Amino acid sequence: MPLVEDARTRLRRGGRLLVKEAGAFGVVGAACFVLDLLLFQLLYAGAGTGAVTARLISALVSMTAAFVGHRYWSFAHRARTGIGREYGLFFLVNGATMSLGVAAVAVTVHGFAVEGVLALQAVNVGSIAVGTLIRFVAYRRWVFVAEGAPVAVARHERGGRGRPRPVSRGAGRRAEAAARSTVEA
Repeated sequence: MPLVEDARTRLRRGGRLLVKEAGAFGVVGAACFVLDLLLFQLLYAGAGTGAVTARLISALVSMTAAFVGHRYWSFAHRARTGIGREYGLFFLVNGATMSLGVAAVAVTVHGFAVEGVLALQAVNVGSIAVGTLIRFVAYRRWVFVAEGAPVAVARHERGGRGRPRPVSRGAGRRAEAAARSTVEA
């Protein structure tokens, strides 16, 4: 049953790629999470910046660091559809999830009159966790697209760099083979 074996091989390959992406996403996310928390703490508790402003600044700085990490490591094997497009969508997705975090802190401070550092940090952490799940799905689907995605194919046909940029030779070949088999199917 070659068809069943081919499907199993594709499923295993896709599963390994998903694990690689999730692992790298987690490492980049963890580093940026720590950056976000430390910067928020430094600005709010150390420098006396208002809670909402501190949250906004810490989120923007950690978002920028995350874009670089995800583009050049987590999703480096995926098609390149232009840094402007990717950057714009990345910040749109992050802007939406950051707005959730800022709104959560604002409601806590202004709606419930809670100013305690620990309470605000708990709200901050919760909003980051929810945003993380949303971002992983959105990055894979819209920002750092697969080779066979319509936007990648269109860019490649126009002469752009719609081809993947592999992390290593082996990873690149596997990603290209997976993309070809997806497009051909």
